[in-house]
Amino acid sequence: MKIYKDMDIWMAVGSQHLYGEEALKKVAANTGIIADYIGEQEVIPAKIINRGVLTTHEEIEQFCTEASADPRCGGVMLWMHTFSPSQMWINGLAKLSKPILHLHTQFNRDIPWEEIDMDFMNLNQSAHGGREHGYINSRMKINRKVVVGYWKDEEVLSRIAAWIRAAAARMDLYGAAICRFGDNMRNVAVTEGDKVAAHIAFGYEVMGYGLADLGESMATVTDGDIDSLIIEYLETYTVAEQLKPGGESADSLREAARLEIGIERFLVKGGFKAFTTTFENLSGLAQLPGLACQRLMAKGYGFGAEGDWKTAALVRAMKVMGQGLGKGSAFMEDYTYHLDPENMLVLGSHMLEVCPSIAGKNEVRLECHPLGIGGKQDPVRMVFDVPGGNSLNASIMDMGNRFRLLVNEVQTLDKFVELPKLPVARVPWRPLPDLKTAAEAWILAGGAHHTGYSKDVTPEMLIDYASMCDMELLMINEVTKIEEFKKELKWNDLYYTVKAFSGNV
Repeated sequence: MKIYKDMDIWMAVGSQHLYGEEALKKVAANTGIIADYIGEQEVIPAKIINRGVLTTHEEIEQFCTEASADPRCGGVMLWMHTFSPSQMWINGLAKLSKPILHLHTQFNRDIPWEEIDMDFMNLNQSAHGGREHGYINSRMKINRKVVVGYWKDEEVLSRIAAWIRAAAARMDLYGAAICRFGDNMRNVAVTEGDKVAAHIAFGYEVMGYGLADLGESMATVTDGDIDSLIIEYLETYTVAEQLKPGGESADSLREAARLEIGIERFLVKGGFKAFTTTFENLSGLAQLPGLACQRLMAKGYGFGAEGDWKTAALVRAMKVMGQGLGKGSAFMEDYTYHLDPENMLVLGSHMLEVCPSIAGKNEVRLECHPLGIGGKQDPVRMVFDVPGGNSLNASIMDMGNRFRLLVNEVQTLDKFVELPKLPVARVPWRPLPDLKTAAEAWILAGGAHHTGYSKDVTPEMLIDYASMCDMELLMINEVTKIEEFKKELKWNDLYYTVKAFSGNV
């Protein structure tokens, strides 16, 4: 069973009638074999639908029109088995609204050196046909992914899978709604943004609600509802004695449960896929939602603190991309530095709201402590450490004339010290290429303090996602050099300025 049960990927092959009907029959047969093989691989997370051979303007236009109209089609995978004259593709590609993967492969892996003849050459000319197809896409300025290699190779399959995961995230957010309880944290710039521009770029709508609206949902929560959820907490987590029934802070856990149930009911009723809260707007609430946000993220919701709707949407996208991979994605923040010259590190965390999906097999504890801001009851939160491994942080900023996706690859460290007085989820990591370079590049790029952190999502998935959304992308990784990064920033500013003035926004 495929992970993305509501999405299909359509595969079609380009050819023409120049080579005769027998050749086209062979093209069709080869396409079926490749489509079936790719679709059967465990790494491929969606069903591959073979739409056969396209040989005329009319067939291509019909294929692109149907793909664009089909709500189950998340993207199209195109292969030029022979030579498909690219002018045949213009009208179809102009209508196509789904992401494109150009698979540049050939049916045979090896050239049969002793037997090769002109029949073989005419049939197996992907090297020729793929270049013609690439030209028209480039001429029409169409964003797409090009994957080159033999169709059975693990790398090729992995790259196709990354693109499918990105397509699933794009499809998930198209037409989605994000709920904001309250507004942004006052006087903060980076969490602001143009919601209309975001709707155009990403397909989601941002909708604001007052705390009175949430209060109506919370009023439907019964003591029996809370009792049932308390039992779930006790069975799932290590709960501090003070929070257990009869403990001195038991009422705080019950209030946290009331918040979780009330928020989830509101989100379900409104069909929301992500949400935000802010500690500056808690009117009518006994405590800042902490445990509720953590638990709802673990169920797949995107979340952003302090009204940060862009990060909430990004966290949701990352959760969709990483579905089934099992290591988790979470709302995160670079909180403080360890500036030992021999071992420079970042400690990632947040006041409360970090998703436990990234905890792995580590113990997750429910505790209650003073927060120091918000002026409300001490909130309940999960406290846990995170296992080491390859990870990344990503952030989306509104740069005025475009959205920028900034990604930093990091190496998360296994727990190496005790943190007895830090009652939050905590993640120490070493940014690539090093803390000084990564932090300088991040700041030069205007990167936000809030991020989506993931142990599942790969840089390639985010690169594909940015391309699908026609979004600027900047990578900070092991090869980043500050002077080159500064040049990239200037080139990108020039490109998007020209693009805006040309009317191609």
